[in-house]
Amino acid sequence: MSSQLGQPSLVPKHLQDDEDLSQECRDMISTLPKEQGWIANHVYQYQGFWYNLRQIQGLLSCQKHFQSHDINNDIIILATIPKSGTTWLKALTFSLLNRNTYPNTHENHPLLTTNPHVLVPFLELNLFGNFDDDKVEINPNNLIESSLFATHLAYVSLPKSLKESSCKIGSERHIYFAVAFRKLRPETQVKKSVDEYFEQFCKGVSPCGPFWEHVLGYWKESLERPKKIMFLRYEEMKLHPTLILKELAEFIGCPFSKEELDEGMLEDILKLCSFDNLSNLEVNKTGISPLFHIENKSYFRRGQIGDGEKFLSSEMIGRLNKITENKLIPSYEYGQQCAP
Repeated sequence: MSSQLGQPSLVPKHLQDDEDLSQECRDMISTLPKEQGWIANHVYQYQGFWYNLRQIQGLLSCQKHFQSHDINNDIIILATIPKSGTTWLKALTFSLLNRNTYPNTHENHPLLTTNPHVLVPFLELNLFGNFDDDKVEINPNNLIESSLFATHLAYVSLPKSLKESSCKIGSERHIYFAVAFRKLRPETQVKKSVDEYFEQFCKGVSPCGPFWEHVLGYWKESLERPKKIMFLRYEEMKLHPTLILKELAEFIGCPFSKEELDEGMLEDILKLCSFDNLSNLEVNKTGISPLFHIENKSYFRRGQIGDGEKFLSSEMIGRLNKITENKLIPSYEYGQQCAP
């Protein structure tokens, strides 16, 4: 897609509304509820959640083609809602899985020169996002060379074979919506005020939202299948990083040995993947994502707990707290009763 001057469009390809969509996707979106998006121009409600067109095309292809058989039980999926600490979780998990190949003190560690979103691709945007069933016959499983992938899809939208297999899923949740999304929005899109974004968020019209239902989908499944789904909280990771990283390593099948702990490998990984270190790497300060054609620095804001209080009024915070109580606390109390 090009501008009238013959220059590349300022809108990243994965946010363009009508470029290279499959016929299946075109037929689907004509039947779906539609709203103005935060980043993309429009979002569409599919299976109860709001996705842009690229996500819908990718999830349709992913649902149709992804086959996670038990022989692939080493595949790990990181499931997050956008701007919830995804970049950090990707870096941590990549480092855990590859710590023997790339010691954290090694000058050739991929994280020093490559953004985490390149190292850990999204199922619906990277692996399946460009598949057009009208033009090509594919077997995406032949393309899987890694064991680590990510997704922003709600649990209900995951491929059936993925939900039914022994594949492990790590899920992390936190609210980052008032300012962070403005850094990812193309300059060509009509800008809104924080109040307008807030109203949309409260109505559930946010990227991959409603937020609360997105959280509950993975939370409830983590209660039913704790060995398959690990539910993480951003605040806990920030407050107790050593404990959470050890638990994450055990969950994905690569626990730290006593020797590794004695040598300080856990602390080395936390330092390598820290917000200060990652955000100050040259690749993340000046690089452009080859996948989404946006600046890598857009993935890093402040990484602090409670930072939203600087941008939201007390009335807004009270309203969010009330919605959260109504949506999440009943399920949380039920989970506490079900806990062993």
